[in-house]
Amino acid sequence: MDHQFYPPARGDAAPLVFGYYDLGATTVYAASADPRFHYCLYVPPGYQAGATPAEILVVVHGSPRTFMDFRDQFADFAEAQQVVVVCPLFPVGLGDDAKGDDYKYLSQGGIRYDEVLLGIVEDVRRRYALAAPTFGLFGFSGGAQFANRFLLLQPQHLWAASLGAPGSVTLVDDGQDWWVGTRDIAACFGRPLDRAALRQVPVQLLVGAEDLDGREITHREGGRFWMAGANQAGASRPERLETLRRSLVAAGLAVAHEVIAGAGHDAAPAIRHAKPYLAEQLARHRAATLATTTP
Repeated sequence: MDHQFYPPARGDAAPLVFGYYDLGATTVYAASADPRFHYCLYVPPGYQAGATPAEILVVVHGSPRTFMDFRDQFADFAEAQQVVVVCPLFPVGLGDDAKGDDYKYLSQGGIRYDEVLLGIVEDVRRRYALAAPTFGLFGFSGGAQFANRFLLLQPQHLWAASLGAPGSVTLVDDGQDWWVGTRDIAACFGRPLDRAALRQVPVQLLVGAEDLDGREITHREGGRFWMAGANQAGASRPERLETLRRSLVAAGLAVAHEVIAGAGHDAAPAIRHAKPYLAEQLARHRAATLATTTP
């Protein structure tokens, strides 16, 4: 189908032209900076460039790569909050990434996954004429590992972050090297830990009370991401998230921490609990933006 949607233009600007699959649950796009990576969106069907300012929420998949399902679970949030939901796909098998875990650690095999995401977000800004300099970030399981580390490395890009049940965590800890801690973050990524920017990002931590199986998350010597201290944050996801909470609070962040009764390793309860938190933080972000831009 080649149906077109023409949103009103601002002033004398030429109208943006959207295809049939560019609104609502969109098609899958290739990232312009690196077409090995893809993404899909949920764009409120009534979106109009220049109307109510739309914000961006990035939602990052876990190891099964069900990125379109994650997009669909945030469709109601996108419409209610006037948000464009961006769901990247980090495929398995790039370089030596046979198990598909590299994206969780941001940099491996010559790929900077944080920069891939920033490029995707910039693609979305251009396509939809979005004046949204920062974005919200949600990740579940492997996606929460990505979100944890993106938060530490790129906090200036975020208005909030919500992490659901990461298997391994990176602490704000200058006594240990990356990825367990942050001592050598500048050597690894060419930029120091920006503690002032980090303290500006509100963070939500979510985990199921029954998410206790530690077999998948236990690092073993000789593994791709093995290093000293790899398992010291705890034996289960709840234990590791509590260790991360203490680390972030000690670094000066405002952290909401919730253990979801009756939930195991399941994205749906985490998403349900993330939505009201993200809506609250989005309202605060919009109010703060309005206060700084209103004469």
